[in-house]
Amino acid sequence: MPQRPRIAALLIVCVLGLTTACSSHDNNLWKDNGDNKPKGPQITATVTNPKANATNVPASVEIEYATANANSATFELKDTAGKVVEGQVRPGTTTWVPATTLEYGTSYTTTVTATGAEGKTATTTSSFTTMAKPSNTVRVSSNIGDDNVVGVGMPMVLRFSRAVPDDLRDDVERRLWVSTTPAQVGSWHWYSDTELHYRPQKFWQAGTKLNFRIGTGGLALGGGFYGRADITVVASVGEAVVLTVDNATKQMTVTKNGKVIKMIPVSLGRPGMPSSSGTTVIMEKLRNTIFDTHLDPNPANRYITPVEYAQRLTWGGEFIHAAPWSEDKQGHVNVSHGCVNVSMVNAAWLFSQTLVGTPVTIKGTERALQQGNGWTDWSLSWEEYQKGSALPAAPPTVTPTPTG
Repeated sequence: MPQRPRIAALLIVCVLGLTTACSSHDNNLWKDNGDNKPKGPQITATVTNPKANATNVPASVEIEYATANANSATFELKDTAGKVVEGQVRPGTTTWVPATTLEYGTSYTTTVTATGAEGKTATTTSSFTTMAKPSNTVRVSSNIGDDNVVGVGMPMVLRFSRAVPDDLRDDVERRLWVSTTPAQVGSWHWYSDTELHYRPQKFWQAGTKLNFRIGTGGLALGGGFYGRADITVVASVGEAVVLTVDNATKQMTVTKNGKVIKMIPVSLGRPGMPSSSGTTVIMEKLRNTIFDTHLDPNPANRYITPVEYAQRLTWGGEFIHAAPWSEDKQGHVNVSHGCVNVSMVNAAWLFSQTLVGTPVTIKGTERALQQGNGWTDWSLSWEEYQKGSALPAAPPTVTPTPTG
């Protein structure tokens, strides 16, 4: 009997203890005291293209991602071996471009980390697998090679081994990057469905460093065909040599870096076979060659003649070349079959001054230069040239080549 009050007391303590515990749990989880809520808007990072676990992804893929409430973001792409793939975000976008075509039939993992206020971050990862190597490919070639030194009028000429459909030409141009030092404004221009050119607004500045990336490897080009490979070209521009031929005076003016360095007497195309007036560039230089016109339908125009210091201006066969047989006519009368005749001495000197890509303007003849008969990019105004692009005219900036 004496122990019963003690037991009751213990029960009361236990009940009170349970009640206290419940009250404490309720305060921590259900009543907001301001300590457990995230501060500020939530930071997010997502990969929007390719979709997670996507397969058969083109090797030319550009990865698109999105962030919310972030001050900055970083992107990383790794292959199955964990090697980081180099690349760069397109300026002003959240689209990341690999520096080279991705490997075919390979899995890749993307990681996007968004950073917000006070250093808070959000990270997301996603994986995709590229398509198998295609059997139908399109070869793309360029007229400029690595380490070439070219004239100030030199266009970049790309040739496709298969016609590019109209509705895919803008996709092609988005995969072309030109970086120059110093920076200069330029544009692409489609001359045909298999030929695409690039030139600056004005002649290249002497000494310009050129860096082209043709990112067509793995790019869908219609009909189940894909670009065979990327092309990269690193070249430079030589001194600013410019040739101007005036039919009225029968003289060629040679300037270098803006200064006249020589006047050369010339003989142009005779009546009935005039030289073409317009601006083209030297496309080929041949120290020795043979002119063979035995296929000309007019027997009077057929000949086979060894020629020295020949510099091609048109596909139709107009050259600047040494013509010792017409030296007494040079500076006075036109007697050639359409070429620019100069003396042997002047031809040798001129050959030493010019480069492939040196611009040549002929004025005052009876025939206009036909567009496309040679690298005739400079016979179009800048406004006309830009209209040949599949993309809207770009602002006066130069997009850097993705290099990582």
